[in-house]
Amino acid sequence: MSNVNISKTIRWWPCYLIGLLITIAILIIWIPDSANRQVQVMKTMGVGLVGLVFTLIWFFAFSRLSGKIRIRGLAIFVILLVLTASLFEIRGFTGDLIPNIAWRWTSQSFVSADIPDTLNLQTNYAQFLGPNRNAILTNIHLQPNWEQHPPKLLWRKPVGEGWSAFAISNRFAITQEQQGEEETVVCYDLLTGHEKWRHKNTFRYQNPMAGVGPRATPTISQNRVYTVGAMGMLNCLDLETGQKIWSRNILQDTQAEQQEWGLSCSPLILDDKVIVSPGGPNNQSLMAYNKNTGEIIWGGGNKKAGNSSPNLVTLAQIEQIVIFNNRQVAGHNPTSGKVLWQHPWPNSQYVAQPVPVSNDRLFVSSGYGVGCQLIQIEKNEHGDLSATTLWKNNRLKAKFTNVVHKDGYIYGLDDGILVCLDVETGKRKWKRGRYGHGQLILVDNLLLIQTEHGDVVLVDATPNGHNERASLPVLNNRTWNNPTFAAPYLLVRNDQEAACYELALQNN
Repeated sequence: MSNVNISKTIRWWPCYLIGLLITIAILIIWIPDSANRQVQVMKTMGVGLVGLVFTLIWFFAFSRLSGKIRIRGLAIFVILLVLTASLFEIRGFTGDLIPNIAWRWTSQSFVSADIPDTLNLQTNYAQFLGPNRNAILTNIHLQPNWEQHPPKLLWRKPVGEGWSAFAISNRFAITQEQQGEEETVVCYDLLTGHEKWRHKNTFRYQNPMAGVGPRATPTISQNRVYTVGAMGMLNCLDLETGQKIWSRNILQDTQAEQQEWGLSCSPLILDDKVIVSPGGPNNQSLMAYNKNTGEIIWGGGNKKAGNSSPNLVTLAQIEQIVIFNNRQVAGHNPTSGKVLWQHPWPNSQYVAQPVPVSNDRLFVSSGYGVGCQLIQIEKNEHGDLSATTLWKNNRLKAKFTNVVHKDGYIYGLDDGILVCLDVETGKRKWKRGRYGHGQLILVDNLLLIQTEHGDVVLVDATPNGHNERASLPVLNNRTWNNPTFAAPYLLVRNDQEAACYELALQNN
């Protein structure tokens, strides 16, 4: 009888009201077709936090529960907080800004399988996005049936933090990692995973959202390695030994501001120049250094740096360096650095490279609800270049991924879902396959996709529909790093581990 009386005295209606309001708020956030998934996630977390606070206020102040029950509730709440803090940790955030929660004691160990007797390399992958800096490999034919021709694990090992990819030349596999207070360039043996050498600089970049460590991919040119660290250190190292040949701090050289997400420019080697993007004022946005001595050759542009790397392309019959800057896409003269054309862009939150789709058109895209545009580069009678928008929409919002172009269609991850887009019209052919904010490479007619949650999948690159051919769990946890495919060797990594697989190829 006493229990019945107690239950009648409890004031439940505020708790029910809080639950109802939370439900309504979440429906308001998610039912509309929003172009910005990250904002939806942040609003949802905010609603959840506010709901928890009001629920606690109700429990301790307005529920009419007995003092003994409230004390027990407080003890349980504190114990749960302590256990959660002791057992789990937040290791950054996903591309959708969802906390990446992991056990505190998880660690990786070195795994080595049967090592091939000889290196069977079909092509090097010596720079960011491959031989042509566009994430496209031709004349390489993958076996798409991984049940009959399973990928062969060569090795797996823990690595330091960072979002750099690998550059591969012969058996040299080079990436950047954070080790404590040291920002390092590390060279591994491609076939065994054993470390060959390590070069260190005393820098540590850290951001609660963006993670720890360097993010740019090394560039291998002949017997040299060129790297850009998250805080501006440009290194030129010996390929065989890792010994420093020269180094410059490109942020100090140009009085450029440290980027919020860390400098992510992968060096471009062009003739006798190494070209990087510090984003400095006074014609020092894009800089060219002598690749042999480190001396400054030229500077051009005044925009702050974006999360992009320079690329040499030909548009409107003129060779030029194209790059995303802060709120701008621009083309530079590769001889002088002079800005040839510039085109405004809605925001600075992007890492997707501009992609040439014809001899005078450029496809650009970024996330956070911005979308994509097709830009036409035209030359007037005086030889000057200008840029105009042919179409724009939000049907492809490439936040972290780099898109690829094939036969008049663009393939990329639209806020984590694979999309095929008609370049001519901007219309979406299909959208399917939630792979998260991962990365992709076009290997002949197949999309090799490194998903954000660590799997590698093969998907047909066709406008006729989404057709996933194969899938393989490769890495654990959040993976933003670009995969590297020096056929037949696939080298993948994230901020905790790296692995090398040998993929089966078809007979040509």
